[in-house]
Amino acid sequence: MTAVTVNWLDRQGQPQQARWQSENGTPAPGQLQCVDDQLSASEAFRLVSSGVGLLWQGDYHNARQLLQALSRRVDKPPRNPPPPAKTPGEAFQRQRQQLARRAGLLSLLLIQIEADHRIALRRAQDVQQACLEAYGEQSGPYVLSLRELLGVIGAHEWRKKGVSVPALAGDAIHPHYGVFSPVRGEYVDLVAQAPLPAGVEQAFDIGTGSGVLAAVLARRGIRQVIATDQDPRALACATDNLQRLGLAAQVTVMQADLFPPGQAPLVVCNPPWLPTQPSSAIEYAVYDPDSRMLRGFLNELAAHLTPQGEGWLIMSDLAEHLGLRQAGQLQGWIADAGLKVLGRLDTRPRHGKARDTSDPLHQARAAEVTSLWRLGRA
Repeated sequence: MTAVTVNWLDRQGQPQQARWQSENGTPAPGQLQCVDDQLSASEAFRLVSSGVGLLWQGDYHNARQLLQALSRRVDKPPRNPPPPAKTPGEAFQRQRQQLARRAGLLSLLLIQIEADHRIALRRAQDVQQACLEAYGEQSGPYVLSLRELLGVIGAHEWRKKGVSVPALAGDAIHPHYGVFSPVRGEYVDLVAQAPLPAGVEQAFDIGTGSGVLAAVLARRGIRQVIATDQDPRALACATDNLQRLGLAAQVTVMQADLFPPGQAPLVVCNPPWLPTQPSSAIEYAVYDPDSRMLRGFLNELAAHLTPQGEGWLIMSDLAEHLGLRQAGQLQGWIADAGLKVLGRLDTRPRHGKARDTSDPLHQARAAEVTSLWRLGRA
């Protein structure tokens, strides 16, 4: 892919150029303006509202304060708010549109990073290791949004600290940048609690991500687990976590689009739960356009199961409550794929949004059920 560059004039009127960096595919702004500590939040908001990228040249901490001031302006309720959404689906679409607008405006406050991942600004934070983990080695300077940079820093801190997983006896999973973190533990608990097929010694973990479900299966005594993913970041993350947990000899991490070759008596998959278009790389763990991964898993599952084998599908029904998938549609896809339901384990979400009555999607979130569907050949 051809690198995209951005061009601007520095304070001396000299032309400058750097590579544009955006993990979520945000196009480079057509116009860049160098700004510093003299810029007011009101003027900054006016400029980003007209699509101008603001390349920060002042104090780094002041840039972070400006981003917070812009956030307050973007989040300010409109003078003439629209009427309440008539359905949860309409509320969901509105929220997605609002979040996209917010991200678009806030992403126009920009920072230049040198080739060695250093920020050449006053009171600049040391971000070299965080950016190296996210972007790898670079041959020249690059420009990115301050908002994305803060996400990179946050991911680096989570990677260092790790996420404690009760199903792994409190051992931690260390998510890498761009890989979904197992902060919603209820789906992990389902895999830890579901009855294993008799005598199972091999399993596939499809779309392993951080490797957390492969680790749970291995800790449950399955002697050989093959964990697949097609994202290089996920493969590196899963490999790292399984080595940390001492499970590398038990779990093979493999790059594949869904299934590895062969059959297994247990095949586990936790696909993205919402059939809509993601807006950034990490959202592919949550959003599955047209249910492509879900349907691909179901349609190929029977061929990869041993005759008495089980497929464990972990899914939330939030899509049904939002009107993104029709009630009974999942069961229809299961039957059409030559599968039958052997059983189902259900759990309720424990995250804070399920109890937040101010959330526009509260009605749907409060009704959500996460299930482990035990599937076999029909």
